[in-house]
Amino acid sequence: MSDRRSLAIPGLSHITAIPVATRIGPLVVSSVITSFDPGTRTVPAVIEAQIANLFVHAGAMLDAAGATWDDVAKMSFWLADGAHRAALEASWVAQFPDPASRPARHTHVDPSATMASAEFIAWVAAGRPNDKEH
Repeated sequence: MSDRRSLAIPGLSHITAIPVATRIGPLVVSSVITSFDPGTRTVPAVIEAQIANLFVHAGAMLDAAGATWDDVAKMSFWLADGAHRAALEASWVAQFPDPASRPARHTHVDPSATMASAEFIAWVAAGRPNDKEH
């Protein structure tokens, strides 16, 4: 039997049979994280609210996996406009204030995107206090 566990969080789901994230042992990987307002399919009009929603949803996924923001190894973001990087940077620094302890990050600019989106990879070290039984 697989050690894989599909994760679900309230207020965000895919229309298809895709979990929002998956945990296999200490590895946690998200599917695409959309910037919908929690519990809706509404995308906020302003980029700051979209990015805030990405972090809310990612935080809920980490919690469901028994992980914390300290376990995140990499995040990737997709933005429709390069001018939105400033809004992302503000949220990024707020979430990860220590420049000596930030995850890797890649930001893609895709003018065809209709909203901001993200994904992450995290590793939960065995025996850590946040390592809930999986």
